[in-house]
Amino acid sequence: MKGSRALATYPTPVSLLFAPSREAAASPAVSTNRATISSEDFVVMSVEGESLEAGKRVLELTSPLALAGISIFFFTTYFSDFILVPAKSKSQVVRALEDRGFRFERFEKGAEAYVNPTAHHNRNKSSTSSLGAVSPSTPPPATVGELQTRTFALLKRREIVPRVDANLRLLQCAGRRDSPSSFSTDEMGLQVGLTRSLVYQPRFLSLTLTENDPASLLLEKGLVSNFDLENVLLGNREDFLVPIMLDLEPLPLEATGIVCGVADRLVGRIDSGVLTKAIEMSYLSTARTGTVIVEEKDLDYAMDALRTREHDDLEH
Repeated sequence: MKGSRALATYPTPVSLLFAPSREAAASPAVSTNRATISSEDFVVMSVEGESLEAGKRVLELTSPLALAGISIFFFTTYFSDFILVPAKSKSQVVRALEDRGFRFERFEKGAEAYVNPTAHHNRNKSSTSSLGAVSPSTPPPATVGELQTRTFALLKRREIVPRVDANLRLLQCAGRRDSPSSFSTDEMGLQVGLTRSLVYQPRFLSLTLTENDPASLLLEKGLVSNFDLENVLLGNREDFLVPIMLDLEPLPLEATGIVCGVADRLVGRIDSGVLTKAIEMSYLSTARTGTVIVEEKDLDYAMDALRTREHDDLEH
């Protein structure tokens, strides 16, 4: 693993595209029941895990943190995975992952960044705890299977169900960065394409900017044509992805284990014979929503796996 800078500190003009939204969220004129700004500092960790499939990387990375009671945000991008954790939990995160055999590397000075997320929309925050590692009111789960059971019992109690827009299909793309000589041209082409896309107020567009990788985009298939004239995007244009949304607004921000519980149901259960096939998945966290990304051909299978069942009421 290595440290990386996040969108909030990315030093290119692309970030200016989102300045109005960022400033609006921080404005006193915005009602407090619509947006709040967290005072927490965060650490972003980038993950090098090419040897594992995306879904298994999600499970392998999140399970030790979930079992340790650490609240996280998780992002799968075109090139890397990123874990966003409270800065005050950094030592606990490092210890939990090193205990599972992960290795941390430090690069040049400045390769790590503490970041502050812009806005947390409509997500409850308890009055007695924060985003850091919180002592649970009940004993922590001993196994990932137990954690999955608790996760889906919680989702069922809060009436959180997976939702899908039947007409929404996505493509995973990345900015082209073929050579230093074309960097400025590629960057300008990316900005032009983003501007065109945002004008149409897309239903779904996720952009991840980091210090070391080109831009990663997850966007509606119809938006890709906005970048074609500049030819600045990499990615398969035929393998459509579908987002499955979990509205996490009823849960406190410090809730743990959601990402791991979902990943275990889609990926981990294949090893125990519960599922007949593994589902290739990725995950995108926001303060309000957990988004599970699956291939179009796996949508029905994934939705069936994620729907709560009678035994999800059981916690042990």
